[in-house]
Amino acid sequence: MSLKHQIARKEIIDTSLIILKSALVIGTWGNLSVRIPGEELVAITPTGVDYEKLLPENIPIVDMEGNLIDGNMKPSIELPLHLEIYKNRPDINAIVHTHSVHCTAMAIARKPIPASCEDLIQIVGGNVRVSEYRLPGSIDLGKVVVEALEGRQAVIMANHGLLAAGPTLKETIKIALICEKSAQATLLSAMIGGAVELSDEDCGFMRDFYLNKYGQR
Repeated sequence: MSLKHQIARKEIIDTSLIILKSALVIGTWGNLSVRIPGEELVAITPTGVDYEKLLPENIPIVDMEGNLIDGNMKPSIELPLHLEIYKNRPDINAIVHTHSVHCTAMAIARKPIPASCEDLIQIVGGNVRVSEYRLPGSIDLGKVVVEALEGRQAVIMANHGLLAAGPTLKETIKIALICEKSAQATLLSAMIGGAVELSDEDCGFMRDFYLNKYGQR
């Protein structure tokens, strides 16, 4: 096991505990993965294992065709979904799929998270679209998610939950948390007249600002 593999596995375990403690998932549901830099390999959570009991050797490392390269457990059933995204989005290096309450509410209603919250727009690129429904674990699910994810860093999976995708696991966790906060704010705003979306021009400005000017550089 190379140093890159060890780092990726530690990232997976650390991030798994974050999504559990942040109530982005309950029990063993949800999944996450990360590309291994410089290699056509991905580290992903195993299927049906308590996040608090994960050991490095439990984290499957697979190639881009889904073949197990290392690890003593089976990968998440959503492996085809993760691989389909990686194959179509070279800008994405990490994926976090959650079942957080408010994003799930949007998913079961099949409603997008509108481009109303500035932080959501900056980190996601606009509204969070809803993908068509496909059965979990299917290749077809990956195809419809990739379509809805175009130009975005997150997607609501119909009747399922949220999928966030970013350049690093740290950034992707942030995306998932802001999506959950924005979904909650959207649902609350429905009680006082509903969310007001910003223009495409304003969304484009804020996304560019976040990518190129925000923070210390």
